[in-house]
Parts: sequence; structure tokens; C-alpha cells
Amino acid sequence: MSNLWYQNTPQNFWLLNPAISNQYWQEALRKSIHLLGLTGEIEMDELSALTLGEGRFGTDHWELSWAKRVYYLLKPILPRTLTRSLRQYYSSPSDTKPRNNWPIDSRYVSFQWELMRQLLVSSGNSSIQYKSIWPNKHQFALVLTHDIETAEGQAFVRKVADMEENLGFRSSFNFVLERYPLDFKLIQELRERGFEVGCHGLKHDGKLFSNKKEFLKRVAKINQHLKEYRMVGFRAPLTHRNPEWMQALEIEYDLSFFDTDPFEPIPGGAMSIWPFFIGHFVELPYTLVQDYTLTSVLGETTPRLWLEKVDFIKKFHGMALLNSHPDYLNDPNSFRVYAEFLETMKKNEEYWHALPCDVASWWKSRAESAEIESSSPALSTVRLEGEMIAV
Repeated sequence: MSNLWYQNTPQNFWLLNPAISNQYWQEALRKSIHLLGLTGEIEMDELSALTLGEGRFGTDHWELSWAKRVYYLLKPILPRTLTRSLRQYYSSPSDTKPRNNWPIDSRYVSFQWELMRQLLVSSGNSSIQYKSIWPNKHQFALVLTHDIETAEGQAFVRKVADMEENLGFRSSFNFVLERYPLDFKLIQELRERGFEVGCHGLKHDGKLFSNKKEFLKRVAKINQHLKEYRMVGFRAPLTHRNPEWMQALEIEYDLSFFDTDPFEPIPGGAMSIWPFFIGHFVELPYTLVQDYTLTSVLGETTPRLWLEKVDFIKKFHGMALLNSHPDYLNDPNSFRVYAEFLETMKKNEEYWHALPCDVASWWKSRAESAEIESSSPALSTVRLEGEMIAV
């Protein structure tokens, strides 16, 4: 596989002004790499493939197990109550999947901060300017997304949108293109109200990535619909994913990856609480546990886990991106938990609340914009304070 993550070097993340010599970056990398649990001599271009590219999980990471392939083959003829029970089973907290780095995986964050500290020390700088991570120097970003899996979920969209709008929020709603009749009046209404509309696959039957031939056949239809419906964002059903195959998607951004999640059919994580590039598109990983996992699998009755993760993300200028489902939010408990989360977030004035398309556009322009003057308000400062850095 080609290195689809080559644009995501630490130099391109920090975007220092003025730039610092590569020899200092290499020295800082050597002294910081242990925080990722990686050993040996690793070059900058290898680093992003192992972390953001999940290369540390092996070359077969994107392949479903035999049992899960059989499950998706039989799913169309299984009762919905049984499929939900099976999903709860393979997502159960009692299974053998490691969760030492969940719901917070701090390794990549710790690495980036220690790398910068080492860089300042080795280069003899007590402070340096970097291009602000978010517009207007906001502390962090807040992004709300929804996947609509069924016609029943589509029928509940307006209630979700109404609640969000009443609290001053907007979100994206991702529709499955050929599983249920699309409500185009609803789609138009959402756009007129300031929401975004995106794609959640073609069928939502677990077979999109069954083999490359089938994938390309379906993607041809997906791309046609994307143009027809003016959609620029995509999230793969069930977060099945293969980053190399997904380069065939004609999208501006993707939402199929996550920083850490042991409960998904392909567990693992990109470790990042910030956007990053995968080939030609921007990846916006979800960083807050999905609503179904929170309430149905873990049995939570409050937004505690969401809010605790937001505190971590805020501290390190990350992106709090939530994926919830109108199909599950129609449960009164789940809806109440989501509403409580938004009511609490509304009291916080330090985040940039934006649609996924705007975040992707910002991240791309941040990476591509020419050098800026040292007096520009788009620059922030990182300082060395004893054994720590202040960002």
C-alpha cells in the first residue's frame, strides 16, 4: 500500500513559523517515539502510517473475521431483534478486545506535545509560533454528525434537528442511498435550516468491502449519487473501512475512522483527536463514543463519558466529533442523554462549532496556505515552561 498518510508529519501538524531544521525534528522524534509504544529507528514518513494508518495492527487489519463475514451474509434474513443481540454480543465489554487505551488514548497526544518540548530544547528556543489549530484561536472544535440507518431513523430526523436547533447547534445527517426511499423534502429542509447532508453508504448491509470488485461497483453508484445530491462527505456503514480502496470515493472528507474504539466490527483506532489526510481527502475521526455503544452496550444513563472525553480534547486543542443515530435516539433514554450533553456543551464558549464540511475545508486551507507574517493573528505561541510546554 502506498503511504496515504505522508502529508501528516509532525512538521505539517505544527506548521511552525519560522521553520526549524529537519535535524532537530529527527532528534526530537528519536527522544519522543517511545510514548507511542514504538521501538527502533522510525522515519517521519513511517510514523503516520503506523499511527494514523493503523499499520501497527498488521496488514490484514481491514479484513473482517470469518464469523463477521458470515454474519453480514445472513443478516438480511435475520430478525432485527436477533441482529441487535448479536451486535451487543460482539461489542460486549466482557469480550477479549483490549481497552487499555479507551475511551481516551493519550499516546499520540503525549507524543506530539513531548516532540514539541524536545524540539524547543534541542533547537535552543524558549518559544516559537505555530499556525493556530482552529480558526480565531478557538480552544477546540465541536462537530455533530448522525448516521440514518433505516426509514424509521429518517422519520425521527426532524425531532433531532429541532432539538439541536433550539439549543443553537447544527449537525450533518448521513443518509443511506439505496436502503430506504430518501425523503428529498427533508433533505432540502435540512439544508435550508443550516444542517449538512452526507452519505452513509449504498445499502448498509455490511458488504461494501466484501471484495474490491464489489466495492468499486458500488462506489461507481455512490459517486453518481454524491454528485446528484450534492454531498461531499461520507461515512462507511458499520465503520468498515479500507483506506486504499476508499481513494476511489469522490469526496472531500470522510468520517469512517476514529481515534480509539474497541467496540466496532474492525476495532483499533488512528489515535488522533485532530483531522488528518488520507490520500486525497480529509479524515475527520470521531472522538466521542457512539451513542449506541454508550447507552445500549455500556448502559450509561448520563453523558458522563462524553463530557470527560471533551475535557481531555479541550486541553489539547482537539476535535470533539460525535456520531449518533436517529434510529437509536428515538429511545427516550438515549434522546435525553444526547440532549443533556448538548445542554452542557452550550455553556462552554471555547469551542468552534462547525459542520464537517467546514472543518474539512479549514484543515485543508490550513495545510495549503502560504507562509504568514509573524504578526498575523492566525499564529499562536508554544512556550517551554520548565519540563512542560504551554500551548
